[in-house]
Amino acid sequence: MKVVAHQDMCVSAGQCAFTSPALFDQRDDDGVVVLLNQPIADQHDDARRAVESCPARAIDIEE
Repeated sequence: MKVVAHQDMCVSAGQCAFTSPALFDQRDDDGVVVLLNQPIADQHDDARRAVESCPARAIDIEE
């Protein structure tokens, strides 16, 4: 699994960081998504939840 965070599409809602804090954070200055790490096997469900919760659809998963 590869996660791609599209910072240009992000609306700074923060759902990704709330849902999956081990994988996502937000920039301090504007709240835009930051991908911290690619998910390991036991984090795949967390990554999928973050994708589903993003109102801007700014996170994609490539499998």
